[in-house]
Amino acid sequence: MLHFLPAPLIGILASLLMLLNILLWVPILLVVSIIKLLLPFKAVRLIIDPLLLRIAEAWIAGNSFWMRLTQKLDWDVSGVQALSPRQWYLVVCNHQSWVDILVLQHVLNRRIPLLKFFLKKELIWVPIMGLAWWALEFPFMRRHSEAYLQQHPEERGKDAATTRKACEKYALVPTSVMNFLEGTRCTPAKQQRQQSPYRHLLKPKAGGITLALQAMGEKFGAVLDVTIVYPDGRPTFTHFLLGQVKRVIVRVNTLPVPCAEPTAGQNAEQALREACQGWVNQLWAEKDALITQMLSENKNKTP
Repeated sequence: MLHFLPAPLIGILASLLMLLNILLWVPILLVVSIIKLLLPFKAVRLIIDPLLLRIAEAWIAGNSFWMRLTQKLDWDVSGVQALSPRQWYLVVCNHQSWVDILVLQHVLNRRIPLLKFFLKKELIWVPIMGLAWWALEFPFMRRHSEAYLQQHPEERGKDAATTRKACEKYALVPTSVMNFLEGTRCTPAKQQRQQSPYRHLLKPKAGGITLALQAMGEKFGAVLDVTIVYPDGRPTFTHFLLGQVKRVIVRVNTLPVPCAEPTAGQNAEQALREACQGWVNQLWAEKDALITQMLSENKNKTP
């Protein structure tokens, strides 16, 4: 509606509306979360957890409102029609920008249960937002390198324990466990450092989804494979606030949950880990080809 305004004014207005939306909903989240903390009983969780999800969904709906108000975005979305907010999902997606999170929330809000992201441990100190993520029980991960773990073996397995503990809580009410398989935002520099075999992606990591499947695999009804493409180039969050993102393409593909049967000499954990890594490698090869196709089709549509 207000996209005719100059970009700096759009950026200021969008930032203010985003901040006001945060200041409206985060205090409510914290009050309800403190009640749950003081009354740590399953019966209380069964009441409080759905309430927290409704509050978070209202917060996301507020974000969608200011996005519609300030942005002239052409949304091209498919694959969301048959989704259900009453089913558990494991969600994976390519990752290019912080804008991805707003896109995912806008497209999937109230179509599936609230997305629970795996976050870096340091993000808990982000003002206001860190408290909100804590209140919503997002798992905070340390993500140590293999070299660090070799020097500090006592840290090995802590992320796995964190993930399992979080996923056990998610088993009480329908939840969507979200994992960016690349582990970080994809950039040309990171692709070069990794020697990535993909044109548009970093190498995928299967550790997060393996842990989620070990903790609550029987709960997940499906995997949602989400592909996000920005035809005009990878945006920064500032570009988005200024209204400089004009088109977003989102494809959601519903897939069966991967599983594995141990072979001779394997235990169940090893079999699942190897099956998940093979699964994500194949998925990423298909996604890379899909992104190439999406960009080509968009280019052909552009007058």
